[in-house]
Amino acid sequence: MTQLHLAVVGAHLHGQPLNHQLTDRGAQLVRSTETAPCYRLYALAVNPPKPALVRVETNDTRGAAIALEVWQLDAAAFGDFVAQVPTPMCIGQIKLSDGSDISGFLCEPIALEAATEITHFGGWRAYRAAAAEPA
Repeated sequence: MTQLHLAVVGAHLHGQPLNHQLTDRGAQLVRSTETAPCYRLYALAVNPPKPALVRVETNDTRGAAIALEVWQLDAAAFGDFVAQVPTPMCIGQIKLSDGSDISGFLCEPIALEAATEITHFGGWRAYRAAAAEPA
């Protein structure tokens, strides 16, 4: 059976609120890694909270490496999962730190108008941990 990989950066990470959408389809965590340093990360104003990953030009100094997880699903489960991805999220190709490309969550730029940039945290978990800390 064909197995496909999917990169997730936020609400689908292990232990996060939407992870069950992967595990219910039999997905297995393959590894934790990060993107190439050409992405920006935003917190969308939605419930449950979700991040938005957007690629920028390689020479854009505002880009950074963003933590992510790679999950493996069979082709049918991958197709079923992708069919349920709501706008403004989309599945596209993400460049990893090792130079390879993988299918993963990206976001339509229009959603960023009401979003907060969180790139400097380096990932969703770090952002959520900082947001939970008392001021």
